Amino acid sequence: QVQLVESGGGLVQAGGSLRLSCAASGTIFGLNTMGWYRQAPGNQRELVAEISRRGQPNYADSVKGRFSISRGNAPNTVSLQMNSLKPEDTAVYYCSVFFGRAYWGQGTQVTVSS
Repeated sequence: QVQLVESGGGLVQAGGSLRLSCAASGTIFGLNTMGWYRQAPGNQRELVAEISRRGQPNYADSVKGRFSISRGNAPNTVSLQMNSLKPEDTAVYYCSVFFGRAYWGQGTQVTVSS
């Protein structure tokens, strides 16, 4: 079993920054693809950013140039630096790791006020 714990969400004004962090634990080993997804009310969950086992990042077009995903020093940890936040970035953000299948965190709320 794999567990993910996210932290760092909150309320910020438009143009501000937040940093989300996530750590996977349990029966997991090696480096694995990790990512951040988000879901706003009434919308489907969508990919925000992911980073491959080799460290290659991939971003949704809507966040390119504003968000940056990176691995932590510990295995299977990942952070998402979010700059120039917009009200449309408001959503619940979920961390994921792929280890045989996708595992998900409980989600952390990000609210951007205009």
